[in-house]
Amino acid sequence: MPVPDQRDPEVTRGALTAWLDRHLPGVKITHLQTPEANGFSSETLLFDAEHDGRSEALVARVAPHHYQVFPEPRFEEQYRLMRILAERTDIPVPPIRWYEPSDEPLGAPFFVMGRIDGKVPTDIPPYHQGGWVTEISEDERAAMWWNSLEILARLHRLDPKALGLEFLDQPAWGTTGLDQRLAYYEHYLHWAYPGPKETALEALAWLKANRPAEPEPVALWGDSRIGNIIFDQGVPQAVLDWEIAVLGQPEEDLAWFLFLDRHHSEGLGVPRLRGFPTPEETVRRYEELLGRPMREMAYYEVLSGFKFTVVMSRIGQAMIDFGWIEPDNDFPYNNNCSQLLAKVMEGLR
Repeated sequence: MPVPDQRDPEVTRGALTAWLDRHLPGVKITHLQTPEANGFSSETLLFDAEHDGRSEALVARVAPHHYQVFPEPRFEEQYRLMRILAERTDIPVPPIRWYEPSDEPLGAPFFVMGRIDGKVPTDIPPYHQGGWVTEISEDERAAMWWNSLEILARLHRLDPKALGLEFLDQPAWGTTGLDQRLAYYEHYLHWAYPGPKETALEALAWLKANRPAEPEPVALWGDSRIGNIIFDQGVPQAVLDWEIAVLGQPEEDLAWFLFLDRHHSEGLGVPRLRGFPTPEETVRRYEELLGRPMREMAYYEVLSGFKFTVVMSRIGQAMIDFGWIEPDNDFPYNNNCSQLLAKVMEGLR
């Protein structure tokens, strides 16, 4: 969901040009696009940099400084992970150029990466309801889905220790995996919104009581979904948004991939577009890709619904804070996601 942004384009151009000149002496920013609104988690600036007789299309991702959707944004970790993936793996991410850790010159830390051409499935409107995904062929939708799944499997086959990805671990919240996830999201839930949260708390109690065993953890994308991928005719060009990457089980990423798609269709009362494979077909294919059965997918579906419900409660609180809804509105705890989670929980009884 977008939030208002009042950044002055000319002031931003001057500050960014002065900073970029340290890396590309004599650079000129010939085009700068500052969005009228931004997402909660970060700000995106699109610009063209002219230097040495050529022009380069770049993107600056700026850490959240208007409103935080997560209790503590892990912005530098996102940059570190993307640089490792870009330089040492075959996971398609934008080329990472530079990182600025201070609040200068843009008011918050930021990193710069190359701009990738292509299209991203929309959240507003949800891609099952509107936008370019509704206009393409069923074959192209199937290609988007299967190609995304193969990238996810490539990520899960990486060796986190060999790549130095231990920094994705969050030991402050407990043992690697579910222990950390449940502790963190319980904290997040109470930080996000002070009001009622019956569905989320019921799911949390169930998750604590039914935790499965966990084999050796792998690197997880965290926000694994087609809405975070740039496509060109069904082929992924770049995978975006690594800000909640962690270590855990592949089932967690796969369940999120499926739950977010279910939320964007069934959860919103919208028919699922033809061409996208079914969840059952997806799980079977993923088992082939990883060479082992997917375990406890029902558990990880509840976990996905719980995590997204927590995120939606924070968005609901933001809507209250921005004056978009009244303080007593039930949206933070009674929304499409919490209703879908309740439906999933009902199916387990």
